[in-house]
Amino acid sequence: MRANASGAAEIRGALVRLRRATGLPVAFGGLVEPGRPRVRISELTGTTTLALRALAVSSGNGLGGKAVALARPCAVTDYSLSPRISHEYDVPVAAEGLRSVLAVPVVVRRRVRGVLYGALRTAQPLGDRTLSAAVEAARDVEQALVAEEQARDLLAASRAAAAPDPADGVAWEQVREAHAALRALAPRISDPGLRAELLNACGLLTTAATPVAGVSLAPREIDVLTCVAAGATNAAAATRLGLSPETVKSYLRAAMRKLGAHTRGEAVATARRAGVLP
Repeated sequence: MRANASGAAEIRGALVRLRRATGLPVAFGGLVEPGRPRVRISELTGTTTLALRALAVSSGNGLGGKAVALARPCAVTDYSLSPRISHEYDVPVAAEGLRSVLAVPVVVRRRVRGVLYGALRTAQPLGDRTLSAAVEAARDVEQALVAEEQARDLLAASRAAAAPDPADGVAWEQVREAHAALRALAPRISDPGLRAELLNACGLLTTAATPVAGVSLAPREIDVLTCVAAGATNAAAATRLGLSPETVKSYLRAAMRKLGAHTRGEAVATARRAGVLP
């Protein structure tokens, strides 16, 4: 249930960005219902009626259903008169006064997970710029959903990897890899509950170390040190964390100062002794 709620929030944000980028008066969308080949419209912005709320759009039917079936964007210039789509949903579309409509599927790992719509109340071509903006908004949702799937996979792996035998070097490398992946992924997760789970798992992976009093690093300082411990350069850490290289350098310098370290390697070793890194 929480995954659906989070996905709906991602779609809601994408619709707001789509309207802002294009000036479209109306945008709406929803997720594919679990176990059913249909989209439930749950998020609406710019609408003046409730005609579209909770509408179930079956795969293949109407514009959105066509986008689901083909797994590609579709658009019509005049919805009610278009010969390119079926017309099961003409009544709610007409009640909202929509004419030109586009639908872009949200595709994650070759599976359609939702649909974003944008619409005008006049019959005119929507144009390539509008379609490109809608595709970009859908990609944003796709990336967020992929990140959440990765997060859940990593959580399961981290639970299995936690607290290995101190003498098992291979197992400890697996713990460190899981910790690095969790730290890099957490800032990309919009669901606060899932993000908290990820950070809690990171904490569990460091519990085998003996904490050192007086060492307190900021979350981003730990993120950077985690990348450094995995052998990443500043540029690679910046890419992984979505930061600039200069920002990475700043966090690394701050962490080294707090740890009393003079080199990157010394900082990693001290952080591990302090229980900051596994």
